[in-house]
Amino acid sequence: MALTKIVDATVEPVTLDEAKAHCRVDSSDDDAYLTTLITVARTAAEDRTQRTLMTTTWRLLIDAFPDAIKLPMPRIAGVNSVQYVASDGTLATLDPSVYTVDTAAEPGWIVPAYDQEWPETREQINAVSVLYTAGYGTDSRLVPAPIRHWILLAVGEMYAERERSAEKPAVPHQFVDGLLDPYRILAV
Repeated sequence: MALTKIVDATVEPVTLDEAKAHCRVDSSDDDAYLTTLITVARTAAEDRTQRTLMTTTWRLLIDAFPDAIKLPMPRIAGVNSVQYVASDGTLATLDPSVYTVDTAAEPGWIVPAYDQEWPETREQINAVSVLYTAGYGTDSRLVPAPIRHWILLAVGEMYAERERSAEKPAVPHQFVDGLLDPYRILAV
């Protein structure tokens, strides 16, 4: 199984103005730096929670159709396409009527629709490709407040402590990481 981010988020769950207010920054001298820190904090939060925060497109590659296809990095917004290498070596795209997408579960799942079966694939690596979109959307207010606050705390810590230190690691407090715990996707 291989998971690749195809299109990253175009908006962040925390705005530059929110980060500047949190860091008590009045000038625009560090706007570019703070913008980078917001992205770094978002990607760290996504990595720690194994969840997509803002609309992002992912590609999942698997060797064959399992009973159900698990879609990592929820919240699943929708499946763009399911393609596979047919047994004769041609690339085919499944009609969406052949499968059902569970966007309510986290992680999400794709299963054959009622009275349908997965087609045969050629025995090869990455024979099945699923392109899907995940995230809470493009409105940062839809991201849970504890995750947004964790991002602000991480930005503040990284802004104040620009050098790595064993004594003062970025976002060192246990309670801070605890804000993300309810949103972490655990392996099943």
